[in-house]
Amino acid sequence: MTPVYITFTLYLILVLGIGFAAYFATRNFDDYILGGRSLGSFVTAMSAGASDMSGWLLMGLPGAIYVSGLSESWIAIGLVIGAYFNWLLVAGRLRVHTEFNNNALTLPEYFHHRFGANNQLIKIVSAAIILFFFTIYCASGIVAGARLFESLFEIDYTTAMWLGAFATIIYTFIGGFLAVSWTDTIQASLMIFALVFAPIMVYLNLGGMDEIHAAVSMAAQANNKNYANLLFGTSLVGIISAAAWGLGYFGQPHILARFMAANSVKSLNNARRIGMTWMILCLAGAVAVGYFGLAYMTVHPEQTDILKDNNERIFIGLAQLLFNPWIVGVVLSAILAAVMSTLSCQLLVCSSAITEDFYKGFIRPTATQKELVWIGRFMVLLVSAIAIIIAQNPDSKVLGLVSYAWAGFGAAFGPVVLMSLFWRRMTGTGALAGMLVGALTVIAWKPLTGSSLYEIIPGFILGMIAIYVVSLLTPASDKVMARFDDANKAFNAAR
Repeated sequence: MTPVYITFTLYLILVLGIGFAAYFATRNFDDYILGGRSLGSFVTAMSAGASDMSGWLLMGLPGAIYVSGLSESWIAIGLVIGAYFNWLLVAGRLRVHTEFNNNALTLPEYFHHRFGANNQLIKIVSAAIILFFFTIYCASGIVAGARLFESLFEIDYTTAMWLGAFATIIYTFIGGFLAVSWTDTIQASLMIFALVFAPIMVYLNLGGMDEIHAAVSMAAQANNKNYANLLFGTSLVGIISAAAWGLGYFGQPHILARFMAANSVKSLNNARRIGMTWMILCLAGAVAVGYFGLAYMTVHPEQTDILKDNNERIFIGLAQLLFNPWIVGVVLSAILAAVMSTLSCQLLVCSSAITEDFYKGFIRPTATQKELVWIGRFMVLLVSAIAIIIAQNPDSKVLGLVSYAWAGFGAAFGPVVLMSLFWRRMTGTGALAGMLVGALTVIAWKPLTGSSLYEIIPGFILGMIAIYVVSLLTPASDKVMARFDDANKAFNAAR
């Protein structure tokens, strides 16, 4: 048994062990969905980061930098800006407002109570949007995990798919939010370890920055590119579109759930500092992996075969070439960690949407806590089964819809979340209009206009306008506005 196999096996055993530990700490549905709102600042920060950054961080971004240079880093710049303002503007307020609105455990439930408990349609629509986008997201995560196992262990795609999905599904099924959050903390630590030390090893191997810049310049001359220029090969629309990814943070249910689960508003202040430090280091590391990897492969062209004609393997290739086999196992576990952390939180959000917003909301309002926990667990299996069916064909066209998911959530929920936390006059009809306009704009933008502008920009703007106009045209409830004022007072007192 090779060191990589042993390291992977030990990592999976650890993850499953955490799942069983969380099982005994899960007493009711609140624990299963939000961990009883008990997360401290460190776990909140690391869990939010790990659930946000999937395999794209360790494979997609380094691969893009390796091919095109630093001009591909605009998306990372946009994500850092967006994440910071999400922590600053949304985190603490959402934590308090969800508690004041019937201790809402999910985003649809928060919308439902924020705008009046008689407004059932907004709950149905928002839960349906979550299920649609996240089921596809889950399928993409299963495919990403399968591709990792397939390439590393040279097994067939179906076997790799089941291996990649099994551990994530099991620990999410057993331990719920606590298991997901605790494992996210370990996974985030693995990710930052891998992304910081991989470029350091290239730096030491090549002899310093002067040698790295010389190698990149040599590659630039050979390929007629300027890899070191942030603006090379870009356009204003391209830069705006890439940076606009940051807008998506305000509407991502799996990230917002981490804010809702924090034990206090004050802990979120510290979590913001930890989370942003982690994120900046990870994104900088991912950019450095691609850039330094380009230098390494230019100096050692005989090693490019390790990429197997797939530029996204640059991180895997560098790890295999530069690290001790035992460290390779740890480093490559970071890729599995990135896939598992995102997939697990997506499964849990889908489960909570079905259990809390459909089953308890419309089928069994009097369901016991134990019943809800087990329904939530079986919903994890149901969503997983659908995602696995979609993922059976790795070339399935439905996976192309994943590119809409970030924009879809950002445009559908982002304006609603922001305005619900800052504008007391906002109405449920306005929220529903903004949600539908944002989501439909994302879906229809490119087919109707053919524009290369990222769909989230028009979707976000039109969603904001729809909320404002429709809210002014519809009556606001004095009771709802009074509860908004109480939540704001509580937030100001707590921060």
